[in-house]
Amino acid sequence: MFGNLNFADFLSVPQGLGCCDFHKPSQNLVNAFKTSKGLPMFKVNNGVYSENYDIANYSKSKAADPRLFSTVAMDGFPYKYNEDLLFQNSWNRNPEVYGNYASLKENVDPSCDCFVNLSPYYANSMNKILIRFADVLLIRAEALIELNREPEALPLINQVRQRAQDSANGMVNYSDPDLKPVMEVALYEDGNNCTWNQDFARYALRWERRLEFAMENMRFFDLVRWGICSETMNKYFQSEKARRSYLKEAIFTKNKNEYVPIPQQQIGYSKDLYKQNYGWK
Repeated sequence: MFGNLNFADFLSVPQGLGCCDFHKPSQNLVNAFKTSKGLPMFKVNNGVYSENYDIANYSKSKAADPRLFSTVAMDGFPYKYNEDLLFQNSWNRNPEVYGNYASLKENVDPSCDCFVNLSPYYANSMNKILIRFADVLLIRAEALIELNREPEALPLINQVRQRAQDSANGMVNYSDPDLKPVMEVALYEDGNNCTWNQDFARYALRWERRLEFAMENMRFFDLVRWGICSETMNKYFQSEKARRSYLKEAIFTKNKNEYVPIPQQQIGYSKDLYKQNYGWK
């Protein structure tokens, strides 16, 4: 009867809907969606923002990429586009410890018949996406940039941004205008709002992947592939440890934490044919 249900993400259901709230967006991630004239603010203070995107003090001057509101559940905003179901901070698991945001992408509107409570477990009918078209476009764009063919990458990145731009019109057509956030996303225009050289294109591509695939389990592997995991993670820990006490002693060790250790038992089973990952010996 329930064989086609997706149980893989049930731990991400907010406690206000009955479960566990384990997959939490950070303030650092929310800040990444801030925009200036529709473009990401990744050149502001070298990618570290002095001002949080604080939804509790939301003002019309604080625009964001519309994908934020498809990715992060925030206090006072409709949950899964249902204006009769406003997300509340009380739905969070220990908000003073883990923060006031929840993940939207793995979840569905609880009023949908595709949301099933098989206490103590929850499930929904969402398919598990292994790859999507935006990933295909951005993988090709990344390859072109690294081949010094960044002009060919520009329309591919803009194709993803155009979809985000189009979503702003119909995504949140709420009857209460106070519920509708200010959303801005612009296309990159070489010589107009940016200088599309290889350095800028690489930065734009990496930021685009961060926004487009936020909370989809891709960010860490992107950072490892780009060889910037250590610097990015340690910068993240510096910005977040003041907000999240459990990160106070967090540190990422380069050439070690990119990979997990192979269990010693498995090395024994292989008669030492398996070699332990670097840094874990």
